Amino acid sequence: MSTSPILATPGASADTRTVLLNQVSWGAIFAGAVTALVTQVILNMVGVGVGLSSVGPVAADNPAASTLSMSAGIWFVGSGIVASLAGGFIAGRLSGKPVTGAAGLHGLVSWAVTTLVVLYLLTSAAGGLIGGAFSGVTSTLGGAGSLVGGTVQTAAQAAAPSLSKITNPLDGIEQSVRNQTAGQDPQAAKDAAVAAIRALFTGDPAQKAQAENRAADALAKAQNIPVDQAKAQIQDYKKQYDETVATAKVKAEAAAVAAKSAATQGAFYGALALILGALAGFFGGRIGAPKLHTLADAYDARRV
Repeated sequence: MSTSPILATPGASADTRTVLLNQVSWGAIFAGAVTALVTQVILNMVGVGVGLSSVGPVAADNPAASTLSMSAGIWFVGSGIVASLAGGFIAGRLSGKPVTGAAGLHGLVSWAVTTLVVLYLLTSAAGGLIGGAFSGVTSTLGGAGSLVGGTVQTAAQAAAPSLSKITNPLDGIEQSVRNQTAGQDPQAAKDAAVAAIRALFTGDPAQKAQAENRAADALAKAQNIPVDQAKAQIQDYKKQYDETVATAKVKAEAAAVAAKSAATQGAFYGALALILGALAGFFGGRIGAPKLHTLADAYDARRV
């Protein structure tokens, strides 16, 4: 069996071998990237189908949202690793480089191209051009890319339950004032009392004493009660306001901590997914590296 004069002839120079073995084959890289993208789409569609099959019509029988989210994340990362491995294998095999290191680098670059394509689709208007049934596929193209891009969204979702419980501290006070007003013109009395109390809590702190007197007078007229009694109610409203503000502050701090924690975890998980995908692409390229005798046979076949 004859061999390739470039790879196996003793007279071939080391410089020639180095150039040919380390030359980048962009065709192989793009072929690997396409393979990785299609593999990712197929695996994610399977994951969507499995996830939907586990959801029943009765909400009580369905898995918890946290369980579904965790399972989806694990499947997403796992499918990204498998896709990177497949793309790296194709890139390494088609590169024609019998050196495993060179073939592995082709797989690594193929993974990088795949990641850039995914990030482009997820962060640009190009993804919106794929309508209909493919719109869902666009959102699930790349596990690692979506993890990085979804960090802010994850943080917002984590903070949303706490933020939704924060209420305006003046809402309860104003409602109480409107429910207790009386007199000949109740609507005007309501508006005057509410405006005076709002000015008390949101106005200039330096004029707080004057604002408190005006609020007490407006409340006394609205409810037909003595001014001293209205002042006592004002003090109760101030206590209620302070307690509501303190509660809102605690909830806001908890929401901020939850958002920070979610963003931190999302960043670390995204980085881990990217690293695992890169390793999978590199090792896939090494596994797919063609053998020397395979290249020699191909060379001989072309000579015949």
